[in-house]
Amino acid sequence: MKVTIAGAGIGGLTLALMLHERSVEVEVFEAVSDIKPLGVGINLLPHASQQLCRLGLEDDLAACAIETSTLAYFNKFGQEIWREARGRAAGYDFPQFSIHRGELQMKLLAKVRERIGKEAVRCGHAFDSFEQSTDRVNAWFKRRGDGVLVQSKCDVLVGADGIHSAVRRFLYPHGDQPRFSGRMLWRAVTEAKPYMDARTMFMAGHQDQKFVCYPISEPLRREGRSLINWIAELRVPNSELPSTDWNRKVDRSVFAKWFENWQWDWIDIPAIIEGATEIYEFPLVDRDPLPRWTFGRVTLLGDAAHPMYPIGSNGSAQAILDARYLSDCLSDDPDTGYALREYEAERLPKTTGIVLRNRMNGPEQVMQLAESRAPQGFQNIDDVIPRHTLEAISLRYKRLAGFDKDTLKTKA
Repeated sequence: MKVTIAGAGIGGLTLALMLHERSVEVEVFEAVSDIKPLGVGINLLPHASQQLCRLGLEDDLAACAIETSTLAYFNKFGQEIWREARGRAAGYDFPQFSIHRGELQMKLLAKVRERIGKEAVRCGHAFDSFEQSTDRVNAWFKRRGDGVLVQSKCDVLVGADGIHSAVRRFLYPHGDQPRFSGRMLWRAVTEAKPYMDARTMFMAGHQDQKFVCYPISEPLRREGRSLINWIAELRVPNSELPSTDWNRKVDRSVFAKWFENWQWDWIDIPAIIEGATEIYEFPLVDRDPLPRWTFGRVTLLGDAAHPMYPIGSNGSAQAILDARYLSDCLSDDPDTGYALREYEAERLPKTTGIVLRNRMNGPEQVMQLAESRAPQGFQNIDDVIPRHTLEAISLRYKRLAGFDKDTLKTKA
C-alpha cells in the first residue's frame, strides 16, 4: 500500500510517522517551498502526547516544551473561578506539553526525514486535483516556480492541508464557507519573568473579552525566565470576516486598551502585551461539520476535516488522534475502502461534537457563567457557581474530547 498525504503540518507528519511504523509506504506533499517554524504556542493534552510519546518523541518534547502543571480560570478582575492539576500532576500516565507550534512541526519533520527518508516530504507542491478508480488514486500537485503538474499514484490520498484545505475544496467546491464568530484573536509570545509556578496555563475574562496565557519554553524556564504564549480575544461588533490575510501583523493599539487595567498581584497583562515584538491577528473561525470526509480512496484529516475554535486545546490533539485511528484502520484491514469508512465512522461524530461544544465555549464556559452571574465580581466562587457544577463542566469536556483518565487508561 502507498498513501499520499497533502500537507506537512502536525497531522500530516504524525500520520506519515505512524504509517511508516506500520510498514506502509508514504509520500507527503507540502505547498510551501520551505517549511519554517511559524506560528505561536499550542497545548498537547495527554491523549495527544500519549501518541507522540509512543512514536519515541517524549525526550525531544521534554527538552523544549513546558510540562504543564495547572490550568486555572479567572474572571475579568483576576478572581479565581476554577483550578485543576494537569498532565502528570493530575495523575495521568502522560504529560501535558505546552510548546511552540513551529518547534513541534520541525521536530516531526526531522523525524520523518530521519526515519522515512530525506525525500519523503516534497515541498513546494500544492494540491491541484485527483481522479480515482476502484483500485487507485492519481493525484496531481502543482510545483511552485514553474507550475508543472506532478503526479502521485497511490492507494489512498489524505487531505491534511489545514483549514484552507485544497483537497476539501476539491471535494466540496460550493457551500462550505468559513463560519466567523464575530470575535478576533491577537496572538504573540513575550519573554518575561515567570508567573505562578512557571508551568501554569490560565485564562481570564469571558467570551467577549478574554486573555489566555501559558509558558512554552523549558530551556528558558531553567534560566529563571519564561517565554509566554498569549492570546487576547475580543468581540468586534459589525465586523466581517477578513477576505485576505488571516495571519497579519498588527499594532497592539488595536486591542490593548481593553486590557490596560488587567494588572493583578500575580500577573501584569499590559506589560506582557507591551513586551511582544510581533503580534498577529486571527479571526475566530471554524466550518460547519461535513456529512462525510471519505470519497472512495480519498479522505480528510485534522483541520481539513474538522476545523474548530481553539478552545479546550484540542485542534492539534484531534489531528493526532485522527492520524492514530486512520493508520490503525489502514494497517489492520486489507479492504482500503472499508478501512477509510471505519475511520470516518469513528472520528467524524467525535470531532463534530467537539466543534459544536467549542461553539458553546467548551470548558471555558465556567468563565461565561461567572460573568453572567457575577459581572461585578465575587467574594467566594462557591456562592456563584457550585463546585460540583465546575467539576461536571470540566469532566464532560474531557470525556467528549477523549482525555479523561478512564478513557486513556482503557487505551493504554
